[in-house]
Amino acid sequence: MEGAGVRLKRAFGDVHKKLDPFLLLDDFGSDNPDDYLAGFPWHPHRGIETITYMLSGRVKHEDSLGNAGIIETGDVQWMTAGSGIVHQEMPERFEGLMSGFQLWANLPSSHKMMDPRYRDIKKEDIPVVTVNENIEVKIICGEVEGVKGPVQDIITDPEYLDVTIKANSTFTHPIAKGKNAFAYIMEGEGLFSPKNPKIFSKDQLIVFDDGDVVEILTSDSKLRFLLISGKPIGEPVAWGGSIVMNTDEEIRTAFAEYRNGTFLKHKQKGE
Repeated sequence: MEGAGVRLKRAFGDVHKKLDPFLLLDDFGSDNPDDYLAGFPWHPHRGIETITYMLSGRVKHEDSLGNAGIIETGDVQWMTAGSGIVHQEMPERFEGLMSGFQLWANLPSSHKMMDPRYRDIKKEDIPVVTVNENIEVKIICGEVEGVKGPVQDIITDPEYLDVTIKANSTFTHPIAKGKNAFAYIMEGEGLFSPKNPKIFSKDQLIVFDDGDVVEILTSDSKLRFLLISGKPIGEPVAWGGSIVMNTDEEIRTAFAEYRNGTFLKHKQKGE
C-alpha cells in the first residue's frame, strides 16, 4: 500500500549493486477503483528521476513547475526531480483494468541538485520496431534497429523497452558491458538465457549478470516484458521516503527545507 492508499506490487525497492542506478519498480494494476483512486497527493522528490508508464487508464498530474495534464494509456511521464519538485499523481476512475509502472532512477551526486525537468511523452511519439515479424519493441528510451526513443540526454544513459515476443522466437539485444540490466514480465513466459533452463513467467523480475548481449527465447507462449538497463553510479545511497541523496545529513537538510518552505530551488509558475 502506497500513497494515500494505492495497492500495488513492488518488483524491487532497495539498494542493490546489480540494479544500480535503479531504486524501485512498482507494478500497479486493478479493475477495482477502491484500489487506486486515493492516489498520490502532493509530495516532494529530490535526487532522483521518476518514470511512469501507463499501460491502461488515466492519471492526472500537477507539479511545482506549473505542469498539469493527463497521462493516458500508452503515455510516459519522465520527471527529473533534481534539486526538488513537489507533485501529485491522482488516478481517475477507469472502466476495466487501470495498470502501469513507476520506476525510480537515482542521480549521481554531480546532478542531485540539477534543475528539475518534466517530459510528457504521448503514445504516438513512442516508436515501435518490428524485428523478424516475431518481435515488437516499443522504444521509450534507448535504441533498437537504429531507431531511438523520444527520451534522450539522460545522465545514466538508460534504456527502457517494452518487448513482445511471439511463440517459438528468439530476441537478442546488445547491452554495453558494465551496464546493469533487468527484465520484468508482464505476460507469458520464456527463457532469459540459453544457458539457464529456468522458465520465468508473469510478475517475475530477472536481474542479468554483466555481459554485452541478452538472449531471450519463447516456446509455445507469447512473452511481453520490460527490458531496462543503465550505467551504475556506484555512490553511497541515503534514502528517506521520496528523497534519495548520498548522506543522511543531506536527507535531514531536505526534509528541514521542506518543512520551512525553502525546499524548492526553481521558480514556480507566476514568479
